[in-house]
Amino acid sequence: MSRIESVLKALEAEGKKALIPYITGGDPRPELTVDIMHTLVKAGADIIELGVPFSDPMADGPVIQLACERALAHNVSLNDIFKMVVKFREKNQETPVVLMGYLNPVEVKGYEKFAIEAAHAGVDGALIVDLPPEEADSLVPYLKENNLDAIFLIAPTTTNERIKYICQHSSGYVYYVSVKGVTGSASLNIGEILEKVLTIKSINPIPVGVGFGISDAQSARQVSEIADGVIVGSVIVNILDKYQNDAKKLNFEVLTLVSSMRKAMDE
Repeated sequence: MSRIESVLKALEAEGKKALIPYITGGDPRPELTVDIMHTLVKAGADIIELGVPFSDPMADGPVIQLACERALAHNVSLNDIFKMVVKFREKNQETPVVLMGYLNPVEVKGYEKFAIEAAHAGVDGALIVDLPPEEADSLVPYLKENNLDAIFLIAPTTTNERIKYICQHSSGYVYYVSVKGVTGSASLNIGEILEKVLTIKSINPIPVGVGFGISDAQSARQVSEIADGVIVGSVIVNILDKYQNDAKKLNFEVLTLVSSMRKAMDE
């Protein structure tokens, strides 16, 4: 059983839902990332999605695009991301870390080498945004060999037939993109999210994390009533941008926001 599966099962037994924040590794500065990860855990994060900066993050909106630019300005590479996870694991062996990013850096590294190095660093899963499961046979077997979960995206427009295929090739959880658009999109239709999550659950019992458009405690609570996991990205990344020159204030604001979401989800 993977660390992700263990955490999700433990939360389910307690009647709780997973809070899954996203940050881009190396944003706003590489030396701050590990501290921010620990702050997220302190605030109540159950799983951390750590973005691998990429020069053309096509699924992301302006907020995370700029986060990638800030990280790349410091020459943050996939190897640096692995080092950050290694350092995080010095103090935290429990919280799963999912790498989220694009195929190019993984392909350059080599699929087998990526999986081996990710597992050795302490990574628990990978979500490669531009790698659909139909084309993932070159990577997923190596992930499985190294006890890494392969996480795939489901969109509002995904057909039931394809949902079945995606779920069969996923492990850990599937990521339901709650709005049509890029990360940071603002409008949430809770009724539509409920309908889609129920459809996914009727096809396959794999846990469902919902992301895109969750920006405050209220939206986190609403989504937690529907999904197994609440994925929060752009609103946190905005804080990293705003306070990039004040690490103390940055961590305080992240702690305050994520703690409010955790509290609302648990009420």
